Formats: sequence, C-alpha cells, structure tokens
Amino acid sequence: MKELPEGSSESQLQLYSRIESITEAVRELEDRYRASGRITAVRQMPAREGEFAEIPRTLHDGLREALLRSGIDQLYVHQAMAAEAAQAGKNVVVVTPTASGKTLCYNLPVIDKILRKPSARAFYLFPTKALAQDQLAEMKRLSNYLPTPLKTYTYDGDTPSDARKAIRSESHIAFTNPDMLHAGILPCHTKWARFLENLEFVVIDELHTYRGVFGSHLCNVLRRLKRICAFYGSSPRFLCSSATIGNPRELAMAITESDVELIDRNGSPAAEKYFVFYNPPVVDRELGIRRSYLQEARSLAARLIKNGFQTIIFAGSRLHTEVLLSYLKQDLEKSVLDADSVRGYRGGYLPKRRREIEEGLRSGEIRGVVSTNALELGIDVGHLDVSIMAGYPGTISSTWQQAGRSGRRNAPSLAVLVASSSPLDQFIVNHPSYFFSQNPEMGLINPDNLSIFLDHLKCAAFELPIGAHERFGKRDLKEILAMLVDRGFLHLSQEKYFWVQEAYPADAVSLRSISSDNFVVVDQTGKPEIIAEVDFGAALTTLHEKAIYLLESQRYIVEKMDYDQRKAYVKKTEVDYFTDAISYRDVKVLEEFHGDDMHGGRSSHGEVHVARQVVGFKKIKFNTMENVGYGNQQLPQNDLQTTSYWLRINEKLIDSIEGSPDERVLAVWGLAFLLHHLAPLYLMCDVRDLQEAVCDDRTKVPLQQPGPRREPPPRNFEPVVFIYDNYPGGIGLSEPLHRLSARLLAEAQEVLNQCQCASGCPSCIGPNINPGRSLKRMVEEILRGLVDAKP
Repeated sequence: MKELPEGSSESQLQLYSRIESITEAVRELEDRYRASGRITAVRQMPAREGEFAEIPRTLHDGLREALLRSGIDQLYVHQAMAAEAAQAGKNVVVVTPTASGKTLCYNLPVIDKILRKPSARAFYLFPTKALAQDQLAEMKRLSNYLPTPLKTYTYDGDTPSDARKAIRSESHIAFTNPDMLHAGILPCHTKWARFLENLEFVVIDELHTYRGVFGSHLCNVLRRLKRICAFYGSSPRFLCSSATIGNPRELAMAITESDVELIDRNGSPAAEKYFVFYNPPVVDRELGIRRSYLQEARSLAARLIKNGFQTIIFAGSRLHTEVLLSYLKQDLEKSVLDADSVRGYRGGYLPKRRREIEEGLRSGEIRGVVSTNALELGIDVGHLDVSIMAGYPGTISSTWQQAGRSGRRNAPSLAVLVASSSPLDQFIVNHPSYFFSQNPEMGLINPDNLSIFLDHLKCAAFELPIGAHERFGKRDLKEILAMLVDRGFLHLSQEKYFWVQEAYPADAVSLRSISSDNFVVVDQTGKPEIIAEVDFGAALTTLHEKAIYLLESQRYIVEKMDYDQRKAYVKKTEVDYFTDAISYRDVKVLEEFHGDDMHGGRSSHGEVHVARQVVGFKKIKFNTMENVGYGNQQLPQNDLQTTSYWLRINEKLIDSIEGSPDERVLAVWGLAFLLHHLAPLYLMCDVRDLQEAVCDDRTKVPLQQPGPRREPPPRNFEPVVFIYDNYPGGIGLSEPLHRLSARLLAEAQEVLNQCQCASGCPSCIGPNINPGRSLKRMVEEILRGLVDAKP
C-alpha cells in the first residue's frame, strides 16, 4: 500500500485503504478476464465535488436552527432550489442520482409550512411500505431538533386498527402508499375530513417507479384525491422526487395533471466509481452455450465478500434470488464467515424479517445481500462497496439505480453487470457504448385506458356523486355514465349520478396486478406458522402442489395449495432441485386496430384475449442446472384482455421451410423469443412488460412448446407470433411495436448473423432443446421470407 501523506487522520487512512482495495479489485478483474473477452467494458467515473448553497433565509427560524443542530450547515444546490420553488407555490419534481439527498427537497418545504401553519397536513406516498418506514425514521430524526416535534406516522395495511383514529385526527404527515390511499383513505374520506380540508402537500417519492399500469392507476387515484379535496375546500401542491429518467417533468405532469417545475441540477458530491461489464465465457461454441450467469455472479460475489467488501447482488426474479442465496451460503460455509452473514431480500418476506435484514446491512453485520429490485429503491442500507447485477435489469434507468446502491458520498465503489444469455443482455454487454451514451428510458402512462379509467370512475362515484357535467380525466363521461346506469352501478337523480351497489369498488381494484388477492405460506413442519406472503400472480407459479418454495435458501415442498382460501401449506425438505413452472398461453384476436401486409405475412396490432394456465413444472438441479424431470399441474385458468402486436406468417412461407412440422413450430417459437427480447430496445420498456405466444391462425389453438401433455402440431398451419402487453387493457406498447415492425425484423436478422452458434442458442433464439436440428437456419429463412421480396 502506498504511503499516506503526512498528517493524515485515522478516517483518512480508512478511506485511502478503501480506495486502494477497490482499485485492486478492478485491476484483478481486468487482469484475469480482459484478455479472454469476459470483460467487455470498464468505465471509471471520477469523484465529483459537491455544489452547495446557503440554507434559505426564507425558511422558518425553527427549521433553520434544527438543521444546524443536526449537523447541516449548508444545503446541496438542488435542495435549496427545491425548497425555494415549493415556497413560491410551485409543484416540483427533483431528479438527481441515488443518495443525493432528495429527501430534504420535500421535507424542508413541508416542515416549514407546518411550523408556520400548525393545522397544515401532508400525505407522503411511497411505492413500498419498507420505504415509508425508512423515510419516517429520517423525518423523526430531524423532527427531534424542532422547537415542537411534528406528529408523523405511517398509515398502511400494517397499522393497528386502534391507532388509525388517532393518526387521522392528530398527525401532521401521514406516510402511506398509493394502494392505501386508493382503498383505505379515499373511500373513507369523511373520517379524514379535517386532514383533507387542511391538505397542503402531496409528496410522491420514487416517481420513476410509476410508469405503465402502476402510474396509470396512480394518476386516477390523484384525480379522485383532488376531487375530494375540492369538496373540502383544499388544493394541495405536489412535490415529487425521481431517479434519472428520460422525461421526469413530462411524467410528473402526466401523473399529477398539473404544471411542474423541474430541478435537475445535482449538487451532491460523489466518490469514484467503477462500472464493469462482464460476459460469461462460452463453454460450447458449436451450441453457443455460455456458462450460467448465476454461477458467474455467485463466483464474483463470493470472492468479493470473502475479501471484506460489503456486497449487494441483484437477481431478476424471486426464484433466482433464492437460488443465488443458496449458492452463496454454500460458499461461505467453507470460509471463516458465517453463512448468516449473507441474507436474501425480496417481496414475500414478512416485515419483521425485512427490518432485521435492513438493520444488519446498516450495522455491517450482514456482509452480503441477494435481492430482487425491492432494494433498488432508496431504502437506507448503509454504505455498500459493491453492486452486482445478475442479468441486465431490463432498463437503463434500473441499471443505474441498482449500480447506485453501492458507494456513497466519500467511498469509492464498484458495480458489475453480469450478462445472461438473452439477446437483450448480449446486445447491451457487447455494445457498451450504446448503454453509456443512451439517455434513460421515458416513463409512459395511459391513465385513460378504458379498463383502468372505468374502475376508478366507479370508485369516484362511490366517494362522491358525479355531476352530469363534471370532468374526470380526458374521456367524455356521458356515454360511460349512461352505461353504468344501465348496468345497475349508478342512479341518475337531479343531474347527479349516485353509486347504488352494495359492493365496495376500490376493494376489487389492484393498482399493481390483475388480482388483489395474496396467498399466505403456512409452514407445517412443526407448529403451523405463517412464514411468507406471495402476490397472486407469483403464487400460481411458485406455490402449486409439489413446487419447491425457497425462503432465504431454506427449501420447502408445497403439500397443498388451497386456491379458494389463498393459502399454501408447506414443509421443510432437503431436495437438491428447485422447480420452474410451465405455463400455457392461448391468444385470441378480438379486434385488429391496424395491419400491413408484408412479403410473407402480415404485421398488425389490436386488442386480444389471453388465457393463461400453469400446466406443469420442471425440476432443475442446483449447481448443474440440469432438467431432472417434469411434473403435471392443472391450476385454474386466468384471463387477460390486453393489446398486442402480432405477426402472421403465411402458410406458403412456412411450408417452404425444410423440416418437420415439429421443427417448424420450434423455429417459430425461436423467432418469438428473439423478437420479444429485442423489442425493449425500441420501446424503452422492461422485457417483463411484454409476453410472447404462438398460435395457429387456421385452427385458432396454441402451438405448444415441449413439455408435459404437449399436443403434436398439425401437419399444415399458419403461425401467428404475438408480443402482447403484459397488463390488463395494455399500456400502449403494441402500436409503436407494429409501427417499428420492419426495423425489429431487420435487427433480428442482424442478431442471427452476428451470433457465432451453429444451430441456435440462448443468445439468439433461445435454448435449442435438440442440438441436431438447425433451428437457427429455419428462423433465418422465415425472416428472409418476411423481409425480402423473394423468400
């Protein structure tokens, strides 16, 4: 280690050592893997000096004194600008990186207003309960220095019933989430009358998470809130904060339907950061098979944790989170570190377990955590050294968010993206200049989506009668209200529409998923106890009977799934495999909005009905990832009405492709896989916002992939590839995908040309289950037939 400059303090010694260690870690990665091509990019981001401003003199003296007593004698420039804009009566959105002090941007004007007007009230909206709890603790720390501490509480599904009345009547600030505002506050607005008539601010934290269906719902919830506030004589302002996205002001204006001032001049300092792109090595060049990205992430994380770096590993799903955690615990059992020094973190863990993990990270007792994107948001988990992403997170914005979870103001850090074999991951890791030069994605919403809009119009009518000439959103209400009268939901009397159903409409509307019902997991190994909660969509694929349910690397077998009661009963087991559900998808076209004929088919977009059902599962062996068996299932079918882009391939073109009917079906599925994974490059969305399916246009039945109870394909068929919006009603992705169809197909051809595999691989058309068949050649022929005049 280099000598320290004379007069260096102990804290400087620790900092200098840390910088040297991170640098050595990056150097070791380069020395080991650069020559072999595993390292495709190393970016060094230099430290950034802070830009400061005086604490505005317009703030209340008590608040200025509290800041000084808490150790804050100056603000970052964006904090001062946000406070001044809010004091001037403006709606504000602040956009700065992770750990840049955005919390003070909205806390300062809110506290200032309450100190000047004690009757003033504010709602703080956070996308998760955990983040609300974290920010409440931050507010209480500052509040303790005020002349009179503020009354601040969380109000969510975990709030005890006997505490709710006191919170409604006494709290200055209610920390809640959009779901609770939607289903637990607005329908009961008469109980909140005093709070609502004095509502001055609505804070929306992590604005970038409110895109797509969630953001569309939130916009409608805020429409209902503003309508009720107008009834009580208040008109709150909106203070928003966001990570870096492509259109923060436009998204804030779309969600709040108000003019908003953008503040994006980041004044926070940042330490040096390294960003490494890592591509797992090819282990079979003929088949294009790469080493498992989960195994590579495991290897990198284990080495860094053992060398003293506190590390967070992001996995793309709950299943992969648990699999990676199992691997790391195995590795640490062979070292001096305790296996419990690495923990998991994801949705489904009970609140007590999550709080325990967060505290362990802050204290340093936990040296590593494997998480879904649940820790991507601004929950305080201390000063982490390394962030490893096992697979591309799906968007540029999310990637920077996850990379930003390591490193704070004065400590250097490392972020590593380990690419999976998917076409999107391979494009990103092999084109690093694309990633580092592109602006983050735009947040898009469609609040007037008829399905979403209608749900909230019903909720609005339940809360207050709707006037015959009242405006709600941008739709013409006349026909919609008449339809609701005809169906017995509303009654028209004296120019007002009244809700007449006994049902409580908000209770049937989930802001995030198709169903609002969660499953609870009951461990029956000993005394029965609830160990987890799983949302409806995930439950169907993870809690079916005979599934292996993973919780912090402990394996449980599901003995019974009580679908009606929303319960799964499990017992501990010691099996050496995990399970992966196999789903059946049948898509029917309801209406074609627009279509264009092509040389070998037709590109269209429109409305579709999707029937989804879990029909079986695969058993995947830990470590080797071998498929060691199948199992059958027959869960109830779930229906989805949404919008889709589809590509019909002429029967003549399919017949011209050399191969059996079975091989042709697999080739069409390979094309669907490729198009699905390339689409996000053009739509600036997450790959999980879309889903793929293949059906026969002649028989109107699905063309199935290999699996249990698979029906053999017909001898002659006309396949249709569907890439549909994976949300009820659609979120506006199908129309631009149809418009960009020619570019998408051309890019697919380019990917196949550049892929070095012989017959198809996970980096182009997905895993080739029969290496002897050249499905890649067949997909190339299909694409030529679609794009070229002479297939």
